Amino acid sequence: MRVDATNYQDATKQVMRWAAAGDSRYVCIANVHMTMEAFDRDRFRRIVNRADLVTPDGMPLVLTLRLLGIKRQTRVYGPTLTLHVCKAAAQQAIPVGLYGGNRETVEKLVPNLKTRFPELQIVYAYSPPFRPLTAEEDAAVVTAILASQAKILFVGLGCPKQEHWMAEHLGRIKAVMIGVGAAFDFHAGTIRQAPDWIMRLSLEWLYRLLMEPERLWRRYLYNNPRYVFLVGSQLLRLRKFDE
Repeated sequence: MRVDATNYQDATKQVMRWAAAGDSRYVCIANVHMTMEAFDRDRFRRIVNRADLVTPDGMPLVLTLRLLGIKRQTRVYGPTLTLHVCKAAAQQAIPVGLYGGNRETVEKLVPNLKTRFPELQIVYAYSPPFRPLTAEEDAAVVTAILASQAKILFVGLGCPKQEHWMAEHLGRIKAVMIGVGAAFDFHAGTIRQAPDWIMRLSLEWLYRLLMEPERLWRRYLYNNPRYVFLVGSQLLRLRKFDE
C-alpha cells in the first residue's frame, strides 16, 4: 500500500491548491487498520493507492517509513490535519463541508469549529443514517453538497467505509474529500483524545482500546501483531536484497 512522505504544511498546501482549483480529489489518512484492510482486500488496496494523497496517520507507519529511509518523516495525524486545513480554509475563504458522524456529534462539531476558527465557512453538515443510502438518497446528498459549493469535504464515516464512499463519489463531488475518521468525535468532544505523551510513545492504540474495548479489540489485537510481522518480513527482504 502506498503511503506518501509528507507533513502538515505540505499536505495542507496541496489540499488548498486542489480546493482553490475546484478539483474533485480524495485524501486517505492511513494507520495500521487501513494498511491491514488494504493487505486483506484487493479492491480496498486499489482505492487507497488511487488516492491523491495518503498521509501517515499512525506512528507505526511513521516509524516504518523512517526504517525504509525517510529519516525525517513525521506524523500527519487526521484530527490535527483537520485543524490545519480548517485554519487555512478560514484564512483563504474556502468553504468546507462535513459528512459523517452521528447527529449529536455534528451538532457539537460545527459550533466547536466555528469557535476555534470564527472566519471558517461551514456551508454543509450532514449526518447520514447508519445504513446504505438508496440511489435517490445518495443523489440528493450529491446535489446538496454541490449546491453548498463546499470546496473541501471532511468525511467522517470510519475506515474502510469513508474510503469506499470517497472513491465512489470521485468526479461527482467537486471538492477535496478528506477521510478523517474519528476526528469528528474528537473535535466535537464526544470521545476523549489520547494525551500527547501517550501519542509520543506510540500507545494511542492502547488508550483507545481501553476506552472502547468492545468495538476496537479485534482491530488492534488482530491487526497490530500482523502488521509488525509483515513489516519485519519486508525489512528483512530489503536487507537481503541490499546485500
